[in-house]
Amino acid sequence: RAVIVSEEQIFALHGAALQRSLERAGFEVFRFFHPGGESSKSLAVFGALQSFLCAHRFSRSDAVFALGGGVTGDLAGFAAATYQRGMAFVQVPTTLLAAVDASVGGKTAVNLPEGKNQVGCFYQPRAVFCDRDTLQTLSDEAYRCGCAEVIKYGVLGDRAFFDSLAQTPIRAQEEQVIAHCVTMKRDLVQEDEFDTGKRRLLNVGHTVGHAVEKCSGYTVSHGDAVAIGMA
Repeated sequence: RAVIVSEEQIFALHGAALQRSLERAGFEVFRFFHPGGESSKSLAVFGALQSFLCAHRFSRSDAVFALGGGVTGDLAGFAAATYQRGMAFVQVPTTLLAAVDASVGGKTAVNLPEGKNQVGCFYQPRAVFCDRDTLQTLSDEAYRCGCAEVIKYGVLGDRAFFDSLAQTPIRAQEEQVIAHCVTMKRDLVQEDEFDTGKRRLLNVGHTVGHAVEKCSGYTVSHGDAVAIGMA
């Protein structure tokens, strides 16, 4: 059995294809929709998802599929990590930001009124499927948010990659860009999975960026906040 965790508008764009694929593979498919936006990363929505899993008698032999951006992945991943002490979890990112960064590495969390990502754990997905067709439905603003995380990887220590972003638009080299960012993150996570050493480099721009998000009441997007933090 599988549950697709998503937003209704994201599911309307991409959910039918994912559900058909899962059903062809033999899954009985359920859906859980959250409201969207950073406010969905709350203990209340997290609890509602846990209750949904319990009410539909999900078990550790079942799977959670996160269809959406970083908010969906963080929420669904934390639920999968903690429901009955852990069940299978698969990331299906539909934003550039999630594809290059948020879906990879196993960080899951929800927010508290006091701050962002204050309750969570490390829990690796069984798989991450990046389908670039989903990026075609993004607004320019949402796409730009992902670009901030892409630029971060160049800032982290790859001058040739950084320069290539100035020479060629990201949209014109999406596959190479996603692969490069995921490879860089994979290598750092393999060396320091639990963020106690070198992986902390990936937080560049995020220390100030998370404060900007929180103090704006999350009206400033994560990507824009990270760009401010890097600057």
